[in-house]
Parts: sequence; C-alpha cells; structure tokens
Amino acid sequence: MIEKSNDLKNVGDGYTFIDLFAGIGGFHLALHNLGAKCVFISEFDKYARETYKQNFKKIDPELISSDRFGGDITKIDAKNIPDFNVLCAGFPCQPFSVAGYKKGFEDTRGTLFFDIARIIEEKKPQAFILENVKGLLIHNNGRTLLRMKEVLESLGYSFFYKILKADDYGVPQNRQRLLMVGFRDKKIAFKFPKPFPLQTTMSDILGGNCTKTVGYTLRVGGRGSGMGDRRNWDTYLVDGKEVRLKPEHALKMQGFPEDFYFPVSEAQAMKQLGNSVAIPMIQSVAEQVFISLNKRNNDNSK
Repeated sequence: MIEKSNDLKNVGDGYTFIDLFAGIGGFHLALHNLGAKCVFISEFDKYARETYKQNFKKIDPELISSDRFGGDITKIDAKNIPDFNVLCAGFPCQPFSVAGYKKGFEDTRGTLFFDIARIIEEKKPQAFILENVKGLLIHNNGRTLLRMKEVLESLGYSFFYKILKADDYGVPQNRQRLLMVGFRDKKIAFKFPKPFPLQTTMSDILGGNCTKTVGYTLRVGGRGSGMGDRRNWDTYLVDGKEVRLKPEHALKMQGFPEDFYFPVSEAQAMKQLGNSVAIPMIQSVAEQVFISLNKRNNDNSK
C-alpha cells in the first residue's frame, strides 16, 4: 500500500463512512489508512462476506459481528444506517463493462445505483466516492452517466468524475476505472489526485525478470488463457518461463497488505481480487476528499 506523508496520515480523523457493495473491503482499507472509521457495510456475496469478516474482525470486531454488516442492499432500510460523513460504493459494473451485455439501467444490477441514491437522499452525507468501469463514461453515448449525474445533483450534490489508472498511483496494473466524487456543500473545490511513480513492478511481484513492467488488468473470468491467447491477463514471461498469477501476486497488484487472508478457494480469491479496487488509487482519491472537506470546515470556522 502507498505510504502517506506524516501530515496526511490522519487526514480522515473524525470522519465516518459506509462501505456499500463492499466486496472484500478495498474501500474500507483505503479510508481506514487515512484515519476514518467505517460504521456500516453492505455486501451480498457470501464468499466475499467471509473474506471481509476474516480480515476486518481484527480492525473492528464489533462492527463485523453486528447488524451493521448488512447483506442485500435492496432490503436495507436507509433509516437504520448510522449517520456518516462519506458514502463509498464500488457498485456493480457488469451492466456497463465491455465484458457484459451493456444493458445499463435495463439490467437489474444497473438499478442498484438507485439504492445508492436513496441512501444519500435519506442520510445526506457530506460526500460520496463512487467507482465503476471506464465503459460507464461512454455507455449509451454518455446518457447513462448523465442520468446518474442528474440524479445526484437533484439531491443537492456536486459531481466530479475522471478516469484514473492504477499504475499512476504506485501499483503495476493497467486498471482504468471511472471515479465519481460529490459534495453536499457545492462550494467545495475538488481536484483528483496527481499521479505518482510506480513503487513496485511486475518483476518485483513475480520475483524475476518479467517482460512487462505494468501488468494486465485483473479480471473475474477467463483465467488461464495462456500467453498466446489475446484474452490472456494472468500469465507472464518471467526469466524465460511462463508464470501464472496467484492470489499473493494479485494482492500486491491491488495494493492489499501481504497478510490479507483468504478463507476461500484460490479460484474464489482471484475472483474477489478481480472484483476489488486498487487500494492506492482509492486512497489517493479519498485523501483529496478529506483535504477538501477539512479546508472547507476550516474556512467556515474562521
């Protein structure tokens, strides 16, 4: 994971957040690293929930064992969610991805965005951070993203968006994702974080001379296609030999700590990592969100 300068280590102190469509907790780790506290989680998949529990019970056992670790978001009453400052959600990407059928809001999973909106409408957080595939930017000729923007602005929020690359934020993965940020106080100025150099390469991760400095995007399906297949994403040439990614490699490519534990099969672990976020990229965005909130709060206190 990325190192923080001393003056930013606690930039999220005093802030609370919720982790929706939480997966295995990439958002949680990113904001926890900045000093913020998670007060509610929602994740539907039973295998991802198990991995989440195993790794976060040492951080916040009370949260993990409580009814604040929710499942199906469509069945969660927003009134029962504790108050919080920042909403985080890496909501389902299949309706907007190249790999999916691109049905957008016609796909039931696409409508899960509106569960985010109803929670924002009820709880009125100070800010939100949303993540999705880059294909959302141009889906339906841009009308899908425009609709999301209109919904969030109608709830009283600003809306900033940008495609970011994981390898611009320290980890060797060609992972491009659309990040969306908004503030209830529309006067808050926001800029997405500036890129910084790689902190590790695929040679470092795979323990030999790899022909690629930056790796392919981690995916959910198509594992084991092989070097000669155009769909290959998990096999590399290292010291002249083919090497296939294992979870311990993929963890580093996503910026997870080395002691992150998977109580599931290797196949499930790779699926969960392919569905996760690149922690250093999310942490860099969250850092800027907290900086913007702190600046506005300081200005208002003068």
